[in-house]
Amino acid sequence: MAEADRQRSVRVGIGVGLPLVAAVALAALLLRLLPADAMGRWRLSPAVVAGVCWAGQLWYVGYGFDSGWPTDGFWRRLLGLANAVTLARGALYAAVAGFVVVPPDTGLAWGPALCYGAGVAFDNLDGTLARTVGRETEVGRRLDMAFDTFGFVAAPLVAVVWGLLPVWYLSLSAARYVFRGLVWLRRARGLPVGDLPDSDLGRYLAGVQMVFVTIALVPPVPTELVWALAPAVLAPSLAVFARDYLAVSGRLPGRS
Repeated sequence: MAEADRQRSVRVGIGVGLPLVAAVALAALLLRLLPADAMGRWRLSPAVVAGVCWAGQLWYVGYGFDSGWPTDGFWRRLLGLANAVTLARGALYAAVAGFVVVPPDTGLAWGPALCYGAGVAFDNLDGTLARTVGRETEVGRRLDMAFDTFGFVAAPLVAVVWGLLPVWYLSLSAARYVFRGLVWLRRARGLPVGDLPDSDLGRYLAGVQMVFVTIALVPPVPTELVWALAPAVLAPSLAVFARDYLAVSGRLPGRS
Protein backbone atom coordinates (compact mmCIF):
# COMPACT_ATOMS: atom_id res chain seq x y z
CA MET A 1 0.00 0.00 0.00
CA ALA A 2 1.32 3.43 -0.93
CA GLU A 3 2.21 5.83 1.86
CA ALA A 4 -0.59 8.21 0.85
CA ASP A 5 -3.11 5.38 1.06
CA ARG A 6 -1.79 4.34 4.46
CA GLN A 7 -2.03 7.93 5.67
CA ARG A 8 -5.64 8.12 4.46
CA SER A 9 -6.50 4.79 6.08
CA VAL A 10 -5.03 5.83 9.42
CA ARG A 11 -6.72 9.24 9.29
CA VAL A 12 -10.14 7.69 8.66
CA GLY A 13 -9.52 5.00 11.26
CA ILE A 14 -8.57 7.31 14.14
CA GLY A 15 -10.83 10.16 13.06
CA VAL A 16 -14.04 8.19 12.45
CA GLY A 17 -13.77 4.46 13.01
CA LEU A 18 -12.08 4.41 16.42
CA PRO A 19 -14.37 7.04 18.03
CA LEU A 20 -17.50 5.26 16.81
CA VAL A 21 -16.39 1.81 17.90
CA ALA A 22 -15.14 3.07 21.26
CA ALA A 23 -18.34 5.05 21.93
CA VAL A 24 -20.58 2.09 21.22
CA ALA A 25 -18.38 -0.24 23.30
CA LEU A 26 -18.28 2.09 26.33
CA ALA A 27 -22.02 2.84 26.18
CA ALA A 28 -22.82 -0.87 25.92
CA LEU A 29 -20.53 -1.69 28.86
CA LEU A 30 -22.06 1.00 31.08
CA LEU A 31 -25.58 -0.07 30.12
CA ARG A 32 -24.70 -3.51 31.44
CA LEU A 33 -23.07 -2.20 34.63
CA LEU A 34 -25.57 0.51 35.56
CA PRO A 35 -29.05 -0.27 36.89
CA ALA A 36 -31.65 -0.79 34.20
CA ASP A 37 -33.56 2.31 35.34
CA ALA A 38 -30.47 4.55 35.47
CA MET A 39 -31.89 7.47 33.53
CA GLY A 40 -30.63 10.96 34.30
CA ARG A 41 -31.87 14.51 33.87
CA TRP A 42 -33.71 15.38 30.67
CA ARG A 43 -34.24 11.64 30.15
CA LEU A 44 -30.62 11.25 29.10
CA SER A 45 -28.85 7.98 29.76
CA PRO A 46 -25.50 8.43 31.53
CA ALA A 47 -24.15 5.55 29.44
CA VAL A 48 -24.99 7.37 26.20
CA VAL A 49 -23.56 10.67 27.50
CA ALA A 50 -20.34 8.86 28.44
CA GLY A 51 -20.14 7.22 25.01
CA VAL A 52 -20.56 10.56 23.24
CA CYS A 53 -17.87 12.15 25.43
CA TRP A 54 -15.54 9.22 24.77
CA ALA A 55 -16.07 9.58 21.03
CA GLY A 56 -15.43 13.32 21.27
CA GLN A 57 -12.11 12.82 23.03
CA LEU A 58 -10.91 10.30 20.46
CA TRP A 59 -12.15 12.42 17.56
CA TYR A 60 -10.14 15.35 18.92
CA VAL A 61 -7.01 13.21 18.98
CA GLY A 62 -7.69 11.91 15.49
CA TYR A 63 -8.50 15.38 14.16
CA GLY A 64 -4.96 16.44 15.01
CA PHE A 65 -3.40 13.52 13.13
CA ASP A 66 -0.25 14.79 11.50
CA SER A 67 0.51 13.54 8.01
CA GLY A 68 4.14 13.37 9.08
CA TRP A 69 3.51 10.70 11.71
CA PRO A 70 4.91 7.30 10.67
CA THR A 71 2.17 4.87 9.64
CA ASP A 72 4.22 1.67 9.76
CA GLY A 73 2.95 -0.27 12.77
CA PHE A 74 0.71 2.67 13.73
CA TRP A 75 -2.14 0.59 15.10
CA ARG A 76 0.21 -1.70 16.99
CA ARG A 77 1.77 1.33 18.70
CA LEU A 78 -1.60 2.94 19.35
CA LEU A 79 -2.96 -0.19 21.01
CA GLY A 80 0.25 -1.00 22.86
CA LEU A 81 0.29 -1.50 26.62
CA ALA A 82 1.09 2.10 27.58
CA ASN A 83 -1.50 3.63 25.27
CA ALA A 84 -4.04 1.00 26.33
CA VAL A 85 -3.71 2.31 29.90
CA THR A 86 -4.08 5.87 28.61
CA LEU A 87 -7.18 4.90 26.62
CA ALA A 88 -8.66 3.23 29.70
CA ARG A 89 -8.07 6.46 31.63
CA GLY A 90 -9.92 8.42 28.98
CA ALA A 91 -12.82 5.97 29.14
CA LEU A 92 -12.98 6.38 32.92
CA TYR A 93 -13.10 10.17 32.57
CA ALA A 94 -15.86 9.82 29.96
CA ALA A 95 -17.78 7.67 32.44
CA VAL A 96 -17.38 10.47 34.99
CA ALA A 97 -18.93 12.90 32.50
CA GLY A 98 -21.97 10.65 32.23
CA PHE A 99 -22.79 11.37 35.87
CA VAL A 100 -23.48 15.02 35.02
CA VAL A 101 -27.03 13.99 34.11
CA VAL A 102 -27.46 11.74 37.19
CA PRO A 103 -29.03 13.21 40.36
CA PRO A 104 -26.66 12.98 43.35
CA ASP A 105 -29.24 11.36 45.64
CA THR A 106 -29.11 7.95 43.93
CA GLY A 107 -27.36 4.66 44.51
CA LEU A 108 -24.70 5.79 42.02
CA ALA A 109 -23.24 8.45 44.34
CA TRP A 110 -19.89 6.65 44.55
CA GLY A 111 -19.56 6.34 40.76
CA PRO A 112 -17.77 9.63 39.94
CA ALA A 113 -15.25 9.27 42.79
CA LEU A 114 -14.42 5.67 41.85
CA CYS A 115 -14.09 6.36 38.12
CA TYR A 116 -12.12 9.57 38.46
CA GLY A 117 -9.98 8.18 41.27
CA ALA A 118 -9.09 5.15 39.13
CA GLY A 119 -8.18 7.44 36.23
CA VAL A 120 -5.96 9.51 38.52
CA ALA A 121 -4.28 6.34 39.79
CA PHE A 122 -3.47 5.39 36.17
CA ASP A 123 -2.11 8.87 35.40
CA ASN A 124 1.58 8.09 35.84
CA LEU A 125 1.34 4.40 34.97
CA ASP A 126 1.03 4.91 31.22
CA GLY A 127 4.12 7.11 31.04
CA THR A 128 6.11 4.66 33.16
CA LEU A 129 5.09 1.78 30.91
CA ALA A 130 6.02 3.75 27.78
CA ARG A 131 9.49 4.45 29.15
CA THR A 132 10.15 0.93 30.44
CA VAL A 133 8.42 -1.70 28.28
CA GLY A 134 7.64 0.37 25.20
CA ARG A 135 8.52 3.79 23.89
CA GLU A 136 7.11 7.27 24.17
CA THR A 137 5.29 8.40 21.03
CA GLU A 138 3.58 11.52 19.75
CA VAL A 139 0.30 9.60 19.66
CA GLY A 140 0.65 8.68 23.34
CA ARG A 141 1.58 12.22 24.29
CA ARG A 142 -1.45 13.64 22.49
CA LEU A 143 -3.77 11.06 24.06
CA ASP A 144 -2.39 11.82 27.52
CA MET A 145 -2.80 15.59 27.13
CA ALA A 146 -6.32 15.32 25.70
CA PHE A 147 -7.53 13.04 28.49
CA ASP A 148 -5.92 15.10 31.25
CA THR A 149 -7.65 18.21 29.93
CA PHE A 150 -10.99 16.45 29.62
CA GLY A 151 -10.70 15.03 33.13
CA PHE A 152 -10.21 18.53 34.50
CA VAL A 153 -13.52 19.46 32.88
CA ALA A 154 -15.63 16.39 33.61
CA ALA A 155 -14.84 15.81 37.28
CA PRO A 156 -15.16 19.42 38.52
CA LEU A 157 -18.35 19.82 36.46
CA VAL A 158 -19.95 16.80 38.14
CA ALA A 159 -18.80 18.09 41.54
CA VAL A 160 -20.35 21.51 40.85
CA VAL A 161 -23.62 20.09 39.50
CA TRP A 162 -23.88 17.85 42.56
CA GLY A 163 -23.15 20.79 44.89
CA LEU A 164 -19.85 19.34 46.10
CA LEU A 165 -17.75 22.27 44.81
CA PRO A 166 -18.61 25.94 44.24
CA VAL A 167 -19.39 26.98 40.69
CA TRP A 168 -16.35 29.26 40.52
CA TYR A 169 -14.14 26.17 40.78
CA LEU A 170 -14.93 25.63 37.09
CA SER A 171 -12.39 28.38 36.43
CA LEU A 172 -9.89 25.53 36.73
CA SER A 173 -11.59 23.79 33.80
CA ALA A 174 -11.61 26.99 31.75
CA ALA A 175 -8.03 28.07 32.54
CA ARG A 176 -6.28 25.79 30.03
CA TYR A 177 -8.65 26.79 27.23
CA VAL A 178 -8.28 30.48 28.06
CA PHE A 179 -4.50 30.11 28.05
CA ARG A 180 -4.47 28.32 24.69
CA GLY A 181 -6.92 30.86 23.26
CA LEU A 182 -4.75 33.79 24.30
CA VAL A 183 -1.66 32.13 22.82
CA TRP A 184 -3.55 31.51 19.58
CA LEU A 185 -4.60 35.17 19.46
CA ARG A 186 -1.00 36.29 19.88
CA ARG A 187 0.11 34.09 17.00
CA ALA A 188 -2.82 35.24 14.86
CA ARG A 189 -1.80 38.86 15.46
CA GLY A 190 1.81 38.09 14.57
CA LEU A 191 3.06 38.65 18.12
CA PRO A 192 5.94 36.57 19.50
CA VAL A 193 5.19 33.55 21.67
CA GLY A 194 7.99 32.50 23.99
CA ASP A 195 8.73 29.25 25.77
CA LEU A 196 7.01 28.07 28.91
CA PRO A 197 9.00 28.36 32.15
CA ASP A 198 11.25 25.40 32.86
CA SER A 199 9.38 24.29 35.96
CA ASP A 200 7.55 21.21 37.22
CA LEU A 201 5.32 23.30 39.48
CA GLY A 202 2.35 23.09 37.12
CA ARG A 203 2.58 19.30 36.97
CA TYR A 204 2.74 19.01 40.76
CA LEU A 205 -0.23 21.32 41.21
CA ALA A 206 -2.18 19.33 38.62
CA GLY A 207 -1.62 16.27 40.78
CA VAL A 208 -2.88 18.16 43.81
CA GLN A 209 -6.00 19.17 41.88
CA MET A 210 -6.67 15.58 40.82
CA VAL A 211 -6.46 14.35 44.40
CA PHE A 212 -8.56 17.20 45.78
CA VAL A 213 -11.34 16.80 43.21
CA THR A 214 -11.38 13.04 43.84
CA ILE A 215 -11.76 13.66 47.58
CA ALA A 216 -14.51 16.20 46.90
CA LEU A 217 -16.44 13.54 44.98
CA VAL A 218 -16.29 10.98 47.81
CA PRO A 219 -19.79 10.94 49.40
CA PRO A 220 -18.78 10.79 53.11
CA VAL A 221 -16.42 13.79 52.87
CA PRO A 222 -18.07 16.88 54.44
CA THR A 223 -19.01 19.34 51.70
CA GLU A 224 -18.50 22.28 54.08
CA LEU A 225 -14.85 21.30 54.53
CA VAL A 226 -14.32 20.93 50.78
CA TRP A 227 -15.81 24.37 50.12
CA ALA A 228 -13.62 25.90 52.82
CA LEU A 229 -10.44 24.42 51.32
CA ALA A 230 -11.35 25.07 47.69
CA PRO A 231 -9.98 28.65 47.42
CA ALA A 232 -6.58 27.68 48.85
CA VAL A 233 -6.32 24.68 46.51
CA LEU A 234 -7.51 26.52 43.39
CA ALA A 235 -5.53 29.77 43.69
CA PRO A 236 -1.99 28.34 43.08
CA SER A 237 -3.11 26.55 39.90
CA LEU A 238 -4.70 29.68 38.46
CA ALA A 239 -1.57 31.64 39.42
CA VAL A 240 0.59 29.18 37.43
CA PHE A 241 -1.59 29.63 34.34
CA ALA A 242 -1.21 33.41 34.72
CA ARG A 243 2.56 33.02 35.16
CA ASP A 244 2.79 30.85 32.05
CA TYR A 245 0.96 33.41 29.94
CA LEU A 246 3.12 36.23 31.24
CA ALA A 247 6.14 34.11 30.35
CA VAL A 248 5.11 33.25 26.77
CA SER A 249 4.04 36.84 26.15
CA GLY A 250 7.42 38.17 27.30
CA ARG A 251 6.06 40.04 30.30
CA LEU A 252 8.22 38.27 32.85
CA PRO A 253 11.72 39.71 33.48
CA GLY A 254 14.37 38.12 31.31
CA ARG A 255 11.85 36.66 28.84
CA SER A 256 10.77 37.76 25.41
